[in-house]
Amino acid sequence: MNHQISIGFETEVEDAKAVEELIRTCALRVLESENVPFDAAIDVTVVDADEIRRLNAEHRDKDTVTDVLSFPMYEFYNGQPQEEPETEPDSGCVMLGDMILCYTRAVEQAAQFGHSPARECGYLTTHSVLHLLGYDHERNDEDTRLMRGKEEDNLAFLGLTREN
Repeated sequence: MNHQISIGFETEVEDAKAVEELIRTCALRVLESENVPFDAAIDVTVVDADEIRRLNAEHRDKDTVTDVLSFPMYEFYNGQPQEEPETEPDSGCVMLGDMILCYTRAVEQAAQFGHSPARECGYLTTHSVLHLLGYDHERNDEDTRLMRGKEEDNLAFLGLTREN
């Protein structure tokens, strides 16, 4: 598959090239592990705390800083499309949606949880892409277990364990 992950930075990030590569690798891994049967595209934007707080308030009515937001273009349920995704004529890909990642929050959480910023960014990317594919940890306990298992399986495959 020719999946496309476009990543833009609206904030300063230490070693932006490494963060960009990490996000791309994690997103592509999830698409591969989910056997997405079409060329898919995801737009990723890395922002600061003020911007993600603004977006969280605007789109979710939560006036707080969060770590990642996912905005799916299509309705999926646990990886299965619930409507026919359309291919973009310019790219030949199905636009799955947008991911907005707050790097400063990821770094804070990594310190809080005792692992690396790379592990936290990898987790947030994996988490977000699964949301774009219709997984939801807030739906019920069974779906929470399913999503958490997929997150950990993908991160383990990439060597991004909690110890890293």
